[in-house]
Parts: sequence; C-alpha cells; structure tokens
Amino acid sequence: MLVFLQAKLVFFATPKTGSTAIEHGFSPFADMIFQGNPEIKHIPPRRFNRLIAPFVSKYTGDDLCKVALMREPLDWLGSWYRYRRRDALLGHPNSTATVSFNQFIEAYLAETRPAFADLGSQHKFLRLRDDSVGVDRLFRYENMSAVSKFLCERLNQSVALEHLNVSPTALLTLSPTLKRELEQRQKADFDLYHSATV
Repeated sequence: MLVFLQAKLVFFATPKTGSTAIEHGFSPFADMIFQGNPEIKHIPPRRFNRLIAPFVSKYTGDDLCKVALMREPLDWLGSWYRYRRRDALLGHPNSTATVSFNQFIEAYLAETRPAFADLGSQHKFLRLRDDSVGVDRLFRYENMSAVSKFLCERLNQSVALEHLNVSPTALLTLSPTLKRELEQRQKADFDLYHSATV
C-alpha cells in the first residue's frame, strides 16, 4: 500500500494484481510505504479506515482518493495457481505442483479448503463492513496503463512500469461446468470486476 499525502491519494495493493510493479514504480513519490510482510503490504480498505485513516486525514482532510486494481476473477485464481506451482513450494502444503487447475478450483469451492486453495477473494479484500466497496477508483488489472496514467497525472510524474513478480506459466484448462459453478458461487467478485473502470 502506498500513501501520497500531498496528492491526497492511497493505492491499495490487492494481492496478485500487479501491485509490486506499482509499488516499484511509484514508491519514490510516496510518503508512506507499506511493503514486505504480506499482512502489511496488502492492508485492505476496512483496516486502513480503522487504523491508518485517522492519522492520514490530519494531512489530507476527508477528501482522500482511494484506488485499487482488480483482476478478472478466474484469471486471478489462475495467477495464484501458477504462483503456487513454483519450485520453492515443492513439498509444501501450499504447493499446487501436483494438482490440475480443475482440482485447484474444486478445492477453492470446497466447504473446507486445503492449504493450497485457501484463498480469500478480491471482493472480500475490497469491501467494507457494510459490504460497500472501499475504494473510489477501481481499475482492471488488464488495463494497467489506465491506472498508471491516472497515478502519473495525479502525482505529476512520469513513470514507466516494469513487469515484476510474474507467475510461472501453466496450463489453465477448466471444465465449463466448473466455470459456471465458480461464476455462481463467486458472483460478488465477477460483478465487482465488471463494475471496474475499463
């Protein structure tokens, strides 16, 4: 998460949405940088509002603009699947090296998820306690140039983003039946994604 006091702007690092590239490109202009430990780097809007916003508002007032990225939900899960197939996780309960993408999605939809599929959702990350969306501007990961342009204009800076923390490639074949079940069960995620800025 990055906070820019003069620009009255906060960027939330939704997991697996290119936040490392944003952090790398724009952190030189940030007043507050939350990085490293995932629980620190990926502070959700509701926790920010409770713990950090009261301090930040002393410098920004109440008109703080909150921004985040969101990835198409199936693509987001595919990124997690590929990321957890990396060699460093071989033999670890979080590894997906020995399961197919179909098995991964089945595990994600299970009532009790195994460690390798024990993930939240982008909707849960971005929502507030009243179920409203906790950001003012939500950009699609697929259109990274739009959020980059927005941040550059807001900060009056020129930044060229690099591709960082890219997951390994893997075959992401999903049965149509399982895809429909995912879309039904994770409807809040798909609806939120479709409401995001193109």
